[in-house]
Amino acid sequence: MHGHKQLLLVSEYEGLARLSLYYEGAIFYLVEMSTGRQLLEELRRDEELRRALAEELLPEALRHRELRRAMLIAISREMATKEDLEKLRREMKEDVEKLRKEMATKDDVEKLRAYVDVRIDSLNKRIDDLNKRIDDLGQRVSDLYGIVKTSLLAIVVTLASTILTPLILKLLLKL
Repeated sequence: MHGHKQLLLVSEYEGLARLSLYYEGAIFYLVEMSTGRQLLEELRRDEELRRALAEELLPEALRHRELRRAMLIAISREMATKEDLEKLRREMKEDVEKLRKEMATKDDVEKLRAYVDVRIDSLNKRIDDLNKRIDDLGQRVSDLYGIVKTSLLAIVVTLASTILTPLILKLLLKL
């Protein structure tokens, strides 16, 4: 089994187990370990074994007053006290006050709304002015178009009369 570590029980002598660690097929480490230490090592590695042992020991531990007391004391160290809760409450109140100071008030919001309304009105007036200018430009272009059209018509009529008049005279003189 290359690449895997494996513990092999070699012998047991006066409560000590002699273990060897097999690693990469060639390296051996010899360790002497008590049965209790062996059990602890196995419990640390195997969560299911820890849970099963706890299920076996817990009912027995709860039958004895001193063990129950020791467990309650250990559990109580993990619980919050009234002082802890009061301290937390004070800290939360301080945090809420800090947030209130940083937050915008209704007056701030109203001032901002009024400022934005004034700016929007100003922009609307500028847009209206631009629209009027565009309409004026449109009217000027339309007027210019009319002048150009009239001028072109006058040029065409002038050209036609300049060319057609001598032709008509020639035709009339031939007749």
